Order: sequence, then structure tokens, then C-alpha cells
Amino acid sequence: MAIIKVKIISIIGQLSELDAVTAICGKSHLFHPDNAMNFYSNTESFLPLSEDNPYQAPLQQLSSSVKSIGQPLHLFSEEETEKKQLKPIQALHYAQAISNRIAKLQAQHEKISKEVQRHEQDARDASHFVGLSVDLKKIRVCQFISIHFGSLPRAGYEQLKTYEDNPFVVFFPCTSDEKTIWGVYICPLEQCSEIDRIFSRLYFQPLDLERFDGTPKEAVGQFKKEADASRNELKKVDDEIQQLWKNEQERCNLIYSWLTIKNTYFGIRKYAFQYNGFFILSGWIPQEAETSFTSKLDQCSSVEYNLDDASNELTHSPPVKLHNRRPFKAFEYFTQMYGLPNYSEIDPTPLLACIFVTLFGIMFGDVGHGICAFLLGLWMWKKKNMPLGHILMPCGISSCIFGSVFGSVFGFEHLLDPLYFALGFSEKPISVMEGSTTTNILIVAVSIGVVLLIVAMFLNIFSSLRQRHYERALFGQNGVAGLIFYISIVFGFILQLLGTPVMTPLYVTLLIVLPLLVMFFREVLGGLMEHKPDWKPKKWGEFIVQNFFELFEFLLSYLSNTVSFLRVGAFVLVHAGMMNMVFTLADMVGGVGYPIVLVIGNIFVMALEGLLVSIHVLRLNFYEMFSRFYDGDGRPFTPVEVRIPS
Repeated sequence: MAIIKVKIISIIGQLSELDAVTAICGKSHLFHPDNAMNFYSNTESFLPLSEDNPYQAPLQQLSSSVKSIGQPLHLFSEEETEKKQLKPIQALHYAQAISNRIAKLQAQHEKISKEVQRHEQDARDASHFVGLSVDLKKIRVCQFISIHFGSLPRAGYEQLKTYEDNPFVVFFPCTSDEKTIWGVYICPLEQCSEIDRIFSRLYFQPLDLERFDGTPKEAVGQFKKEADASRNELKKVDDEIQQLWKNEQERCNLIYSWLTIKNTYFGIRKYAFQYNGFFILSGWIPQEAETSFTSKLDQCSSVEYNLDDASNELTHSPPVKLHNRRPFKAFEYFTQMYGLPNYSEIDPTPLLACIFVTLFGIMFGDVGHGICAFLLGLWMWKKKNMPLGHILMPCGISSCIFGSVFGSVFGFEHLLDPLYFALGFSEKPISVMEGSTTTNILIVAVSIGVVLLIVAMFLNIFSSLRQRHYERALFGQNGVAGLIFYISIVFGFILQLLGTPVMTPLYVTLLIVLPLLVMFFREVLGGLMEHKPDWKPKKWGEFIVQNFFELFEFLLSYLSNTVSFLRVGAFVLVHAGMMNMVFTLADMVGGVGYPIVLVIGNIFVMALEGLLVSIHVLRLNFYEMFSRFYDGDGRPFTPVEVRIPS
């Protein structure tokens, strides 16, 4: 349960050395900047650094221009970039120049591409009228008639029959497809307005053939030639772009890396403030890196710094970085899903990992299904680099272990019987399908819940004492009072059932009633212990009513959280029941269908149970466990690092 220790560092120096300090902070990959104003009481003379980032615009321009030609940009390492010793003026000038060259070529590319599209569209439009052996140029100079080329939907073409009595409503079809008919209609100039309205109601789509000369067939050939010529021009531009990138790729990536690094370092300046010609910069660094970090700052002549433990600055919410050993590290994924612990809390990742793997194995207990889960996790981890794969592998092993206890292999309940006999057992350890076993499974499930809830309460007491939250540690529902009450109720009830009458008046008074009263007056007792001036309630009547209902809610939570663990045993029974149903269906089908039904049934059960078991195990961790000892309101430790801009 490890949270890396951090320290707050406040750096003060002359403004002339701010760039050197930000470079040190950026190169270290250890500095998490924070607002310097938060760490000083008198900040009236502090002024923000009002300045534009000179690297941001060139970086964005270079990145977008290279992206526009479909080429990737790669970052050089900070050490490799620094060795090149680039001069800022030359680097910025190059970024501007190469961006302009690419933009110019890209503009030519887009212009020619539009020309190609226009010529192709012209060819398609003219191709609908290839059957007409007329000169389109001569048609356009007719003085007494108007000629309209275009298309009609088939429904509109059919409606032309309703205008048979009008001799001027005539449409001459040329080509067609399933939905559209292309053709031409001709009308006298004096009838043009009326005829146009009729065809408009029939959804006639006119085509502009003003740019066509000669016959439609000749026009199609001409446009295809023009399209080919434009494609040749487009290819020349593409070749020029490719050649430009081939020549400039390495230097372009170098300038891109330099701009990205400078932009990242410059971003640290927004956290700094100036004061009488000096700058003030604050942030967090790992405690273990204190010496290596400060040794770099010592090289700056005017710089002074001050360090303090994060435990003394809890009001500023120190950032959190988890550090767990390899078996538990993958489960940080679930911890972060719930919320990082704050700096003074316990890291619950190892506990979550143990509980998740164990409960998953119990609820998904099948040797065959466990092997499949392990192999799936191995594939997800090795091939897809998915954190869930690393989590699924130990879960699969756990399923195999508990599956061997239950004697289940892909639903076959007696496949491992020879192994048990060889080990000296008369039968498998736990026969889930036997009626006498059901009650025991549910009792064990609830017992697991009781133990885990008690562990959660102990963790809350420990964590709350570390944070000096004495009310929550001693008098709350998950504190000492709640723990005594819960243990007394549970074990008192068990002993009574076993015939040991422990529920005496003294037992009830001291271990049940008194803890309840302590929880009822927890705010008053906590205020007195922490020496709060407002420990006394303003209105006793309101206090009593409110705490009565809260105490009732506490009692319900003890019951509901304990009963929730019944689902652990329920899933053991559900798995056996679902596989029994699969075998029943397979027996009904019989013959060749028997193995097919078994395979499909096992796949369905694995997918469904795997999803449901994961959800319910997470729920038991998050709501039954975490809610008792864990706030999860920490913020991540995110040091300044050079990253590829999104």
C-alpha cells in the first residue's frame, strides 16, 4: 500500500534565469507545477507573467501543415534535440517557411482536385445525352424555343400522362436507371414560364449544359481529356510534395521536436509569478529525487529554493502517485476508476487486488473457464497491451483453483473424480449441486462479507487516525464504536445460535447500546475531542431527529452490506445451474448437435458470467468496502513531460 512521498518546492530567482529553471524542471520529468499564489500568505505584490507563448503558434502551424499532406511527425529525445544546438530565430524561421511551402503546394493540390472533380462531373452530365446527335452550341442560339436538359424521377415521369392534353408538355428521354430518367423538354418562349412550373412540380432537376460545345459524345470526350490533363498536373504536385517531404523530413521532425520541447517548458511559466524583478515558482517533486533535482538548481547563480514535506501541506492537496509491486500494479486501473487516494489516505490497490482475484475465482469457479480466461488475458496483455488482460490472468488462475475444489471443468462435474480418488478423497471436496451444500455455501459467503467489512472498519480507523479525523476514527459508524457494535451483534448472534447465551443485559448494554449512543452523539464527542468551539448543537431538537434517522440508516447499511455478499455464494450456484441447463439442452438435441450445443453453451456462460462476475466483484469492492474507509478524492501526480500534441 504505497503512495510515493512528495515534497513541495518553492523556487525564487531573477527573471533572467526563469527560462533556465523551467528547462531544468521540464528535463527532470519530476516537477508537478502548482499555483505559487496558494503557498504564500501575502501575495499583494505578486504579478502574473503576462506574455504570449512564442512557440505555440509555429508548432500548431507546422503540425497542421504536415498533417494536411498525410505525413506523420516524430519526436526526437530531449537529449538528441539539445545536441543539435538549434538557434531559436533559425528554427522559428524554418517552421514558418516549410509550413508556407507545404500550404502553397496543398492549395495547388486542392485547386487541381476540384478541377478534376468538375471535369468528371461534366463528363457524367453530358454522358446522359450521348444519344443526341445535335450540336449543343447551335441549340443554345435558338430564337423561338427554349431547350432544357435535366432529369425526372420515375414517379414524376409517370405523372406526365396527366398533361397529355397540353401539346407543349413533352419530355424526350435519353438514358435512365432504376430511379431517374434523363432527357430534354422543349417549349416555345411564350409558353416557357408555364411549362417550367409544370416540370418543377414534377421535380425536374435541370442540368447546366452552357459550357458544352459540339455533340454530347464529343463533349464527354473533351471533358475526359481535360480530367486526364488535370490528373497529370495533380500527380506532379503530389510528386513535388513527396520529394519535399523526403528532403525535409529529418529536419522537419527536428524542428517539430524543438518546438514541442520549448512549448512544454514555456508552459511552466504560467504557474510562476513575478515580484520586484524576481520570479516565484512552486511545485511538487518526489522525495527520493530531491538531491538530483536541487543539484541542477544549484547551478543557477540567483536561484534559491525551499522544500517542505507534503504532510505539512495537506490543505493544498498534494498530488498522488501510486507505487505497487508488479502483482498488484495492474489493479491500479480499478483504483483510478474509483478515484485516487488523497495523500494522507491508504492505497487500497493491494487489498482490492486480493479481494477481486479471490472473489472472482469463487464466483467463476470452473477449471476450463479459468484456463480460457487466463489465455484471453494473456492475449489481451501481450498482443493488445490492455491493462484488463493483466488483471484477467490471475483471475483465470484463481478460477482454476476454486474450480478444482468444486470439481467443475467446462460444466462437467465429475471429470476430476479420478484425481480426487488418487489423492485419497472419496469424492470431490465441494459438490455444489447437492442440496445440503447450498446452505453452507451461502453461510461461507456471508462470513466472507463479515470478515471483509471488519477489515474495512480497521482500515478506516487506521486511516482516520493518520489524518487526525478523530470523530470518524473513534465515534463514527466505521470507527471504533461501529466496529464494536458490528462485532458484538454478529458474534453475539452466532454464539446464541450455537447455544452459548452471551446476550446478557451487561453484554447488550456495554457492547451494543453504548456504541449506539456513541455513534448517535459522534459529532458532539468529536467536537469536544478536537477542541472545536462549536461542538454544541445549535438546536438540540433538530440534532436529535437528524441523528436518529442517520443512526437508523447506519443499522440498515450494516445489514445490507453484509447481505450483499450473498451474491458470492449465489453465483457459485448460478454457474452450476446454468451449466446444468446447457447439458440438458445438449441431451435434448443429441447426436452431432450434442458437442455443438456444449461449445456454444460454454461460450455463452463464460461471456455472460465473466461480465456479471466482474461487475459484482467491483461493486462489492467499491460500495461495500471502499465506502467505509476510502474517499478517493486525490489528484494525480502529473509532472511536466514532453508529449506529442493532440
